[in-house]
Amino acid sequence: MSKINTLRDVYIEQLKDLYSAETQLVKALPKLAKAATSPELARGFEDHLEQTKGHAERLEQIFDKLDEEPTGKKCKAMEGLIKEGAEAIAEKASPAAKDALLIAAAQRVEHYEIAGYGTVKTYANLLGEKEAAKLLEQTLQEEVATDKKLTQAAESINVEAQDQEEAVSHRR
Repeated sequence: MSKINTLRDVYIEQLKDLYSAETQLVKALPKLAKAATSPELARGFEDHLEQTKGHAERLEQIFDKLDEEPTGKKCKAMEGLIKEGAEAIAEKASPAAKDALLIAAAQRVEHYEIAGYGTVKTYANLLGEKEAAKLLEQTLQEEVATDKKLTQAAESINVEAQDQEEAVSHRR
């Protein structure tokens, strides 16, 4: 582990954390897509997979400009969030309830990424890394848009899960 003394050191450390998060997510998103019962939700996870690959590529561009390697750090937060997603996948649940669980797990991931990209964009601006700040802002906006799409999907899927619950309780 290297010593962190300057804002540039913090910036690089946080970029490595995000890179690890994105590469872990590239492996996890196909599993979420496969577990989703809603075709719209599955398609959303597949679309976000392609976007996530682009996020990792942008980070690689930033590392190239900094003459740094993107590897060497494991994002433990993303590892935990992905484990929660795996628990949602393994849950015995009705189709709509399963999708609601998957959306909840995915939104936690998005909120983590939104926080991370907002932070490193601020660092990039403070350090005069204007090109990096633009790339990070682009990714940040894509993460916010994905979160909004998940919220929209949740609004219909959560109603379906609630309707299934009401149907079950009427049968009792």
